Amino acid sequence: MESKVVNPKPSATLDSEAAFIEERRLTRFAGPLLLWGLGVGYVISGDYFGWNFGLGVGGFWGLFAATILMAVMYTTMCLTISELSTAIPFSGGAYAFARKSMGPWGGYLAGIGVVLEYVLAPAVIANGIAGYINVLYPDLPKWLLVLGVYAIFLGMNVFGAKTTLAFELGVTVVAVIGLALFAVLTIPHFDFSKLTDIVPTAGNTEIFPFGLLGIWAAIPYAIWLFLAIEGLPLVSEECNDPSKDMPKGIISSITTLVITAFLVLFLVAGAGGAGAMGASDSPLPEALASALGQAHWSVTALVLIGLFGLVASFNGIIFGYGRAIFALSRAGYLPRFLSNVHPRFHTPHVAILVGGIIGIIGAIIGNGDILIQIAVFGAVISYIMMMLSAIVLRKNFPNLPRPYKVPGYPITTYLALILSVIALFAGFFYAPKVILWTALAYAIFVIYFWLYSRHHLVAKAPEEEFALLAKAQEELR
Repeated sequence: MESKVVNPKPSATLDSEAAFIEERRLTRFAGPLLLWGLGVGYVISGDYFGWNFGLGVGGFWGLFAATILMAVMYTTMCLTISELSTAIPFSGGAYAFARKSMGPWGGYLAGIGVVLEYVLAPAVIANGIAGYINVLYPDLPKWLLVLGVYAIFLGMNVFGAKTTLAFELGVTVVAVIGLALFAVLTIPHFDFSKLTDIVPTAGNTEIFPFGLLGIWAAIPYAIWLFLAIEGLPLVSEECNDPSKDMPKGIISSITTLVITAFLVLFLVAGAGGAGAMGASDSPLPEALASALGQAHWSVTALVLIGLFGLVASFNGIIFGYGRAIFALSRAGYLPRFLSNVHPRFHTPHVAILVGGIIGIIGAIIGNGDILIQIAVFGAVISYIMMMLSAIVLRKNFPNLPRPYKVPGYPITTYLALILSVIALFAGFFYAPKVILWTALAYAIFVIYFWLYSRHHLVAKAPEEEFALLAKAQEELR
């Protein structure tokens, strides 16, 4: 059943709705280089922290197999998203794609998945930043560090989008250089035997110490090596030329991230040992210390550079969730006050700050492993919805302009869809209680939409107007 979209007859109401949207315009400024910086920056903290917990549940080769599967999933998904972002160039990202293809319900379910992912991921990264700082200053309380990093980067995101992305590019470049430095220093000390130094559980081997099911258990952590790259289309309304720049930004970003993912997977485990690194809060510096000694200058240097990587993702994802909440609010799916734009800086400051408050609470009182699982669950829901969107749009809207078309369609898109479904079930397998609680949170959002917001959607919001107009044009054809 199609949800009711607000489109009242009185012209005064229509004018007020138009004014509501006009006050919520974002400024275009981003080109391919800034998009690459944001795309890699979204994710690069995953190279420095979080993925390594997969060693403790799957062993090295279990995590390696999971990483191959997820690298294929994200690559095929990014190719598909590149097409979607040029056909539907609005800041809603997954919400905008699903809204166009599957109506308000589809858009809402996809959008909430992105919000869960993007609001909770910074909470995990904040604890990672605190962990890296504690290597240098062990006496500082973690909660204070969390508050400090949130305060700094919430402020930066509120005070200017262009400055934020320029900063993002800078810290991302430093973080990539840090990974290159780590590789140069650890390759001479790589020990193949350390990849399999985990004692196998009963009936299993050194290759798969937790059995083949360890591959399933490791999938959420393999996702952490790529998580959030799909958020680049959230910047579409601030992109100079989405039809050309967005595919360049997305494809160059995922190419970089696939290379860095396998680089750190092999070198961290091969230098520090899979067993020890599977429980580390700062795996790269600890792996380097294992190879060169704790007193070596490079260990402290890598801690500092690792902070750049964590900061890049922390800052970038704050930027992203601000746009995700903003787009859903502007169209009426979430409370409208969340889409207020700062009168001077033209940033979605309310969405940024409200998401930050939720993240701070999660970072201080939440468990990092659980937060990863929830963020991954929300992300995978949005992946499934985006791939379904691409398939439905190709079938129902064949005449929709697509400046970029995914190569190898439909195999590429169906492969991404199948792997996304596998990833979803992997989350259920490894952390059923966490997923059930996440599903409950989803249910609360759904009830809100069913009872209230679906009856108060804003017809003149760009995503809504575009979807309704395209549907009418196809019906005329």
